[in-house]
Amino acid sequence: MKNLKLVTRIAQQLQLQLDGETLVVSSIDAERHRAFFASSANFLYSVHLLASTQQPLQWSKTTLDSDVEEVVLEPGDCIVAMDYLMEKESLLLGSSDGCLLLYNVEERTTEVVGRVEGGVRTIASSPDGALLSVTTGFGQLLVMTHDWEVLSETSIDPQSTGAGEIDSCGALIQSSISWRGDGKFFATLGGLDGSPQKLTIWERESGKVHSSSDTKNFMGQSLDWMPSGAKVATAHDRKTEGKGPLVVFYEKNGLERTCFSINETAEVVIQALRWNCNSELLAALVSCGQYDVIKIWSCSNNHWYLKQELHYTKKEGVKFSWDPTKPLHLICWTLGGEVITHRFAWTTAVSETSIALVIDGSHVLVTPLNLDLMPPPMSLFHLAFPCAVNEVSFLSKNSKNHLAAYLSNGCLCFVELPAEDTWEELEDNGISVDPCCSDFTLNNCMHLTVVDTRTLIGICRCSDYCSSTPMMSSEASNLAEKHDSLFFVNEIKLVCSEDSLPGSVSSSGWQARVSKRMPLEGPVVGVSRNLGKGGSAFIQLSGGKIVEYCSDVNLLRMTAPTKGGEVCSDYDFPTSCPLMTAVPCHQNGVVRTLLFGLDDSSKLHLGKRLLSNNCSSFTFYSSAYGAAEQVVTHLLVTTKQDLLFIVDVNDILLKNGQVTVDGHVNSHPRRKQSKEHITVWEKGAKLVGVLHGDEAAVLMQTTRGNLECMYPRKLVLVSIVQALVQRRFKDAMDMVRRHRIDFNMMVDYCGWRTFIKSAADFVTEVGNLSHITEFVCSIKNENVSSKLYEAYISFPDQCTTSMDNANSDDIFSDNKVTAVLMAIRKALEEQTEESSSRELCILTTLARSEPPLLEEALNRIKVIRELELLGVDDARRKLYPSAEESLKHLLWLTEPEAVFNAALGLYDLNLAAIVALNSQKDPKEFLPFLKSLECQPPSIMRYTVDLKLGRYESALKNIVSAGTEYHKDCMELLNANPQLFPLGLQLFSDLDKRHQILEAWGDHLSEEKCFGEAAITYQCCSSYQKSLKAYHACGDWRGVFTVAGLLKFGKEEILKLAHELCDEFQALGKPGDAAKIALDYCSDVDRGIGYYITAREWEEALRVAYMHSRQDMVDTVRHAALECAALLISEYQEGLLKVGKYLARYIAVRQRRLSLAAKLQSEDCLMDVEDDNISEVSSSFSEMSAYTTRSTKESSASVISSSASKSRGARRQKKGGKIRAGSPGEEMALVDHLKGMSLTTGAQNELRTLLVVLTQLGKEDIARQVQLAGDNFEVSQMAAVKLAEDTVSSNKIDENAHTLEHYVKMLRAHQPVATGETISWRIKALSPP
Repeated sequence: MKNLKLVTRIAQQLQLQLDGETLVVSSIDAERHRAFFASSANFLYSVHLLASTQQPLQWSKTTLDSDVEEVVLEPGDCIVAMDYLMEKESLLLGSSDGCLLLYNVEERTTEVVGRVEGGVRTIASSPDGALLSVTTGFGQLLVMTHDWEVLSETSIDPQSTGAGEIDSCGALIQSSISWRGDGKFFATLGGLDGSPQKLTIWERESGKVHSSSDTKNFMGQSLDWMPSGAKVATAHDRKTEGKGPLVVFYEKNGLERTCFSINETAEVVIQALRWNCNSELLAALVSCGQYDVIKIWSCSNNHWYLKQELHYTKKEGVKFSWDPTKPLHLICWTLGGEVITHRFAWTTAVSETSIALVIDGSHVLVTPLNLDLMPPPMSLFHLAFPCAVNEVSFLSKNSKNHLAAYLSNGCLCFVELPAEDTWEELEDNGISVDPCCSDFTLNNCMHLTVVDTRTLIGICRCSDYCSSTPMMSSEASNLAEKHDSLFFVNEIKLVCSEDSLPGSVSSSGWQARVSKRMPLEGPVVGVSRNLGKGGSAFIQLSGGKIVEYCSDVNLLRMTAPTKGGEVCSDYDFPTSCPLMTAVPCHQNGVVRTLLFGLDDSSKLHLGKRLLSNNCSSFTFYSSAYGAAEQVVTHLLVTTKQDLLFIVDVNDILLKNGQVTVDGHVNSHPRRKQSKEHITVWEKGAKLVGVLHGDEAAVLMQTTRGNLECMYPRKLVLVSIVQALVQRRFKDAMDMVRRHRIDFNMMVDYCGWRTFIKSAADFVTEVGNLSHITEFVCSIKNENVSSKLYEAYISFPDQCTTSMDNANSDDIFSDNKVTAVLMAIRKALEEQTEESSSRELCILTTLARSEPPLLEEALNRIKVIRELELLGVDDARRKLYPSAEESLKHLLWLTEPEAVFNAALGLYDLNLAAIVALNSQKDPKEFLPFLKSLECQPPSIMRYTVDLKLGRYESALKNIVSAGTEYHKDCMELLNANPQLFPLGLQLFSDLDKRHQILEAWGDHLSEEKCFGEAAITYQCCSSYQKSLKAYHACGDWRGVFTVAGLLKFGKEEILKLAHELCDEFQALGKPGDAAKIALDYCSDVDRGIGYYITAREWEEALRVAYMHSRQDMVDTVRHAALECAALLISEYQEGLLKVGKYLARYIAVRQRRLSLAAKLQSEDCLMDVEDDNISEVSSSFSEMSAYTTRSTKESSASVISSSASKSRGARRQKKGGKIRAGSPGEEMALVDHLKGMSLTTGAQNELRTLLVVLTQLGKEDIARQVQLAGDNFEVSQMAAVKLAEDTVSSNKIDENAHTLEHYVKMLRAHQPVATGETISWRIKALSPP
C-alpha cells in the first residue's frame, strides 16, 4: 500500500551543434555519474548528471554545460550503438556500416578496433565488465573480451537461415541483448520486424544456447533481464487478436512465467522495457497515436500496479534510462537535446485517518482500514478516472472526505466522499470521476496537496503552466517574464456547480481556477499540509530549506523560529528529505506542529535534530479517542535491521540534543526479543500506516506485498490507559481481554483506592457479568501491572505508593483484593438486577477475597437451599441459581477441603455433608466423623469442630461453657496452646482454677527458658518455691534473696544461700556480683576484695579496703595492680609488633596485586596469569608465621586468671579463622584483622580504672608507662587501619607516603583535644608534654 510520488523534475537543454541534429543513443558512467549522448551528426556529448538534491541548488540556467567531441566516420555512416567500458574509461561505438570504434573519454582520441558485416545493431557489456556482446544487422552474435578477442560467434537464431541468405533478401535483422545481473547468462531477441521471434538464453562461458522460448510475436526489441535475475521482461504484440500489447515475463529456462496487459489499444507499440537497478520498478516506453508515454509499474501481491505515466509529444521522441545506482532516478532525453531528470519517492498510500488510497493506473483503490483489513489488490471500492492518476491528496474534515487527483494528461479531478461509516454501501462499486472544469492545464504538476476543503496547491514551473485566459496578477506576470525558469506555487480554488445530497458522493460538476501564484527560489522536494492551521502548508526546497505557505493571509514566508524554550527552534532540515510529514502534538498543553523528514541516507530528522541513522520507514500514532483532531502521541520507526521502535513524542520533546531512537541496535542480537523494540518478522517489511485510538494497530507491508497487522504491547497499553483515564471501563475491559493484558491493569494504573470509588461505574458500564467474573478471578494482592509493564509505560505515583499509604481506619486498608472485591460486590448488589449470573458473580467475589469469605458465601447458599426446602416458587426465587449450582461454582473457585471446613465452621452438619458429596469426597472419610459430631452435646460438638479447624480460642470458649467436668480437657488445651493462657484467665473467675492456670503458665515459661517472667507468674499464684528456683536459674540474686525473705528463711539459710551464689557467680565469670554478695550477705571482706580484683574493678577494690581499714588488703590491691600493669605493657608492646607485621604483609600483597593487574591488562590474559601469580604469592610468603602462631604469654600471679586474659584478648581481636596466605580474600582479611585489634569499650574502662588506682597508690611512673604503651598501640592500630582504607581503593601505593610512621605522625598531629568522652581512658596528668 504505497504510491510512487514524483519529488523533483529537472529539465535542462543540451546545446546541439547543428540544426536538425538529434540525439540517437546514450550511455551512463555510473562511477562518475555522467551521461554520454551520440547524435545523428556523429557528435559525442558528455554531461554530468544532476546529483541528488542534498544541497540547495539554483536553477537559473536552462542549458547544460557539456563536453562535445565529433567522431569522424565515412560519409553516410553514423553511430547507432554505444556502451561505456568502465575498465578502459572509454566508449565503444558501433556504426551503421559495422565499424567498432573505441573513444577514450579523457584523452579524446578515437581508434577503430574492428568491423562487422551488416552493421552494428546493439552493444552490451556484461555486468562485471569482462565481456562484450555485439549483434549485427545480419543476425550474428559476437561475444568478445575487452582485448577484442572473439570468444564465440553465432547466429542469434541458430535455426534461422544463414547470413548470406539474409543479405540476399536485403532486409536487416533487428535485435536486442540483456545480461542477467550476475553475468552468467544473457538473453537475445532478434528477427525481421513484424515476423515471429524467439527469446534465446545464452551461456556466458561456453557461448552455447541454454534455452529458448516458443516462437512468439515479440514487439520490437523490448527486452530487459531483471537485475535480480528472476525473470526476463518482454512485450508481445496482439494486434492480430485486436488487443493491446502484453508484458510477458520469462524464466531462465525459456518458459513463460507471468504476464499483464498494459490496458491500451491494439495500435500502441511498446518500444522499450527497462528495470530499475533494484528490480522494484518496470518502465516501458509506449508509442501511442498522438503522443509517447513512459509507464512505470510495480508488483505487489502478484498484481502489477501502474504508478506513474509521463507524457511526451511525438515530436520530442523521448527515450529513457534508469540511473544505474539510484533506483528511483529516471533519466529521459528527447531528440532535441532536452535532458529531464525525474526523482521519485515511495510514499504510504494510507492517510492520517487510516484510509488506503492506492493508485493503479486510472483507478484509485479505496479501503477504510478502520472498517476492514482487505489484502491488496482488493479494496472496498474504487474511483475510476479518465486516464492514469499520477498523484492523489486526501483531507478528512467535518465528517467529509475530500480527494484530489492529478492525472497524467494534466487534468485535475476532485471528489467529495461522505463519512466513513456510510462507505459499506459503496462496497465493490466503481465511482466514475469527471475532470474539473477549468481553463488551464497543469503540465508536470507536482506535490498536489489539499490544504482546505476547497483549496489545493501544486508546484509547477512557469513554462509548464498553460492557461487559455490570463489569470495571473500583473506582479506575477512580470515576475514570470523575468524568471521563466522559476518554480511557482499555484493555489487552486474549487467550486461545485451541482447540488449534492447529504451522504452522497460528489464526483462531477467541480470547477477549478487558479486563484494565485507565488514564486519559489528553487525546486521543491516536498509539501506537507499543516494540520494545525487551515489553508497552510510547509514547502521544502532543495537542500532542506522550509517555507510556510498561508492561503488566507496571502503569505509565503520563511519558517520563523518557534517561541523560546521549545525543542525545535527551526523547521529547516540539514539536507533534502523526500519524505516529509507535519504532525500536531501537545507540548505543555499547547498544540504545536512538528516537521519530520527522511532523507536518502535513511536518516530521520526532526528539523535539524537527528532522530535515527538507519530508518527505513516511519509513521505516527494518536491515542486520542473521539477527538475532532487527532494529536500525535507516538512516533513509529523501522530500521534496516528490521526492528520496530515506538517512541513517545513527549520523550522527544523533553530530551535535548540528539535523540537516538535506535542507538543500541548494534549491540542487540537480531533475533533476541526486547521490550525496547519489536523484531519485525520478515526482512524488509515497512510501515504503511496505523489504526489510531483504541485499535492500536500497526500496519506493515512485506516485500512480497501482503499486508500484516500487529498490535504492539506499548500502543495497546497506551490505549488502555487512555480509556481508564477517561473512565471508559467497557472499552478498557474489551482491550484487556482482546490483547491478553493482565486484568490487574484495570485496578493498578490509577491505584486500587481510586478504582474502589469508581466500582459502581465499572460494573454498570461493563455490564457483562461473565467479563466481571473473569476480572474478579484475576485480581492479585500486589501491584502486578507496574512490574509487568513498567518497561512500556510510566505509571502515576499513586499506583506505586498506594500499597504503602494505607488508612489504618479501614479494616481492608492493606488488602487490595478484599477491598476491590468488596466494592465490586457492593456495586453488583446495588447496580445490577437480581439474576443467576449476578449471584454467581457475588459468590466469586467472596471466594476470591483474601482470605476467602467462604462462610459468608455458604450462608448465601444456605439461604437458597432453605428456600428450596420450603418449596417457595415465586418469581424472585427463579432469579437465583440452584443451591447445587451455586455450591459447585464455589467448589470450582476454591479448594473443596477449604469449603468443607468452612461448612463445618458454621456448625451445620447437613451443609457440610452436602459440600462433601458435591466435592466427590469418599463417604467413608466424612460420614463417620459427621455422625460422631451429631451424637455429641452442642458445646462439645462445636469444641470438636473448632479443634479440627484450628480455631483454638473458640474451642476454649466452647469447652469452658461445657462445664467443670471438662476442666481437664480445658487445661490440656491451654498447655497445648500457651497463647490461650490470657483468655483462660478471663474466662475463669474461680480463684483456685485461676491459680492452676497461672502455675501452668509459669511452668510453660520455665520450659521456654523465660525464667524472669516465670518467677513473676509463680508469685502471682503464691508458688514461691518455684519462683525462687526461677530467679536462681536466671541469675537474679536480688530476686533470690527477696523471695527468700518471703519464705521466712533464717540467717543460716541465708548465709548458706549466699555462699552458694558466690561460688556460682565466680564460676560463671561474674566476680563483681560475687563480690557484692560476699560483702553484703557473708561479711567476708577478703573474699569480696579478691573478687573485685578478679573483675578488674580496681577502684572499687581499693575503696572497700580503705572502708574497712585493711592495710593488708590495700597492699594486695597494690601488688595485683602492678602485676596487671606489667602484663598490659607487655601485651601492648607485642600488639604493636603485630600491627606492624600485619600492615607490612598487607602492603606487600597489595603491591603484588596491583602489579599483576597491570600486567594482565597489558597482556590481555587475565585468567592464566592470575592463577600462576597467586601460586607465586602463596609460595613466596608461606614462611611467615603471623597467621599460624600467636603469643600466649600468661601471668603466674594468683590474682590474674587465665580466663580474664583470654577475655581481654578476645575483646581486642576477633576470634576468626586463620588468614590463608595467597588466598583471594587475603587483603580484606588483613584489613578486617587490623580493625579487630582496636581497644573495645570494656578494655578502655578497665585501663582507665587501673591508671586511677596506680596514681592513687603513688605509682605514677608505672601508670605513665601503661598509658604510654596503650597510647602507642592504639594510635598505631588506628594509623594502620587508615592506611589500609586509603590504599584498598587506590590503584597506586606511594612508598614514601603510605608508611605506618607517616600515618602515625599525621594522626597525632590531628589528634583532638581530650574533652568529654574523647579519648576518655587517658589521664591528662599522665600524658607526656
